[in-house]
Amino acid sequence: MAEPIAQPPLGPIMRSLPKSVLPYAQLIRLDRPVGTWLLYWPCTWGITMAAYATNASLLDTAWMLSLFGVGSLIMRGAGCIVNDLWDRRLDQQVERTAMRPIASGQITPKQAIVYLGGQLTLGLGVLLSLPLDCLLLGTSSLVFVATYPLFKRFTYYPQLMLAFTYNWGAMLGFPAMGHWDVPTMAALYASGICWTMVYDTIYAHQDKRDDVLAGIKSTALAWRENSKPVMAVFTIAQIVLLTGAGVLNGMGPAFFAGVGWATYRLALMIKNVHLDAPKDCWKWFVDNIKTGGVIFLGAFVDYLMKLFGLM
Repeated sequence: MAEPIAQPPLGPIMRSLPKSVLPYAQLIRLDRPVGTWLLYWPCTWGITMAAYATNASLLDTAWMLSLFGVGSLIMRGAGCIVNDLWDRRLDQQVERTAMRPIASGQITPKQAIVYLGGQLTLGLGVLLSLPLDCLLLGTSSLVFVATYPLFKRFTYYPQLMLAFTYNWGAMLGFPAMGHWDVPTMAALYASGICWTMVYDTIYAHQDKRDDVLAGIKSTALAWRENSKPVMAVFTIAQIVLLTGAGVLNGMGPAFFAGVGWATYRLALMIKNVHLDAPKDCWKWFVDNIKTGGVIFLGAFVDYLMKLFGLM
């Protein structure tokens, strides 16, 4: 088995929940919000860059950022339920996941499916709050959400399917703000895909010993000792594509400063992460929350400067 990974203590909100509710909160990972942040950041990039391009009002931009924040929380939760339903037998064989609510028997598959229906209903409510032309683009991402868990059984690249899913908001943010700019949307989306390939490979290195025994496939097992060089290539591609999206959108200096700062953080992560130490992998995986925030901050500062006539 892999080195035991310390579970973080429950926060005050989780501790205040009734015992009967707590497994449902843990099923949608309310105790581990890192996945929600990593899903949300690409949404904020798309929204803010579209707002910059269209001189959208601060109120409209804040509303859309809030709506996507709620949507990210709901859809990440729905994705976790789907993942845990598919993986309940596999999760029992991996130390880090063995105590997940479905794998450990705290929640039955039938109960989880009912809960999933509630999550998807809430997600539909958020989607219907967006402009009508977002509906088809938004619902099409459900194909990736539903099939992602299958890929770890048949291919060493389930991270790619996760990357397709987790960065959908980078494209959706543009039409949500009433702005279709396909080249910029595509460059931003591709940049996010490269980012996810890196951070989720680091995540996968936590479980590689158990994964071999359980028959679970990942890029961590495909790339092995070449993981860092390959991740470096993906990071270079990420930064080139992100810079390209900024150029296409006519972004200002704050955005490119944010890209530079993110580049430094990513290079530091790849250099320093110890891929054979699960706790260190988790630490650097979580650190990507700050990297995503840095990119958003640069875009948002440019947006504010343009909005108030400072550039």
